[in-house]
Amino acid sequence: MSDIIWNPWHGCKKYSEGCKNCYVYRRDESVGRDASVIGKTQMFDLPVKRNRSGGYKVPSGSVVFACMTSDFFIEDADGWRDEIWDIIRTRRDVDFFIISKRILRFMQCIPDDWGNGYDNVSVVCTIENQRQCDIRLPVFNTLPIKNKYIACEPLLSEIDMREYLTPEIRRVVAGGESGNEARVCDYNWILSLRSQCVEKNVAFHFKQTGAKLKKDGRLYRIERRFQHSQARRAGIDFIPDDSTIK
Repeated sequence: MSDIIWNPWHGCKKYSEGCKNCYVYRRDESVGRDASVIGKTQMFDLPVKRNRSGGYKVPSGSVVFACMTSDFFIEDADGWRDEIWDIIRTRRDVDFFIISKRILRFMQCIPDDWGNGYDNVSVVCTIENQRQCDIRLPVFNTLPIKNKYIACEPLLSEIDMREYLTPEIRRVVAGGESGNEARVCDYNWILSLRSQCVEKNVAFHFKQTGAKLKKDGRLYRIERRFQHSQARRAGIDFIPDDSTIK
């Protein structure tokens, strides 16, 4: 079963260093749209929509990635988020992934019955450099979330996150930046993150090279269509023997 993208709202406001060359801004600009304007989409209630036979359009057991063209915790969506939590609560048979740079707003944005977290919700804290690592991960580690992930995308510097790699972190994902204006990702930064994950027995996934990858002193320019496959060919993913990651 393939993963499903669910964007209940679209548009975002640039938040930190990683947002400089945001792909949403690039795509919206190409069609004359202002990506900084946040609005509901036609797929707002997608997980609870039904097909002609009466079943859900999103099948049971699906993996749904929420707000890939915005941020789940963005302030502009505060008035809509309760409806989204109702939908997530209704579809406990679906696994939802929430990826956010705004993890510092987490406690302001959860529902009253959140407790220690929903079993069917994974939260991915994104970081792009050491500065954001040291700002976000100390907070992330304290939050009541059952399924925690870290995404280092776009990776813009070497990052030392050893002190934050607790047993509660299910996986670290890393990747370079895409687009014509992409900043360079150094393969040594990727290998460093992998080594830290191996040391702490945390799963690691090299997701994509980005458009500009520096390796062994040489700069490689990689077409978008090859960025994921080239990362897979590196063969550096790490899965602990006792891993139960999704």
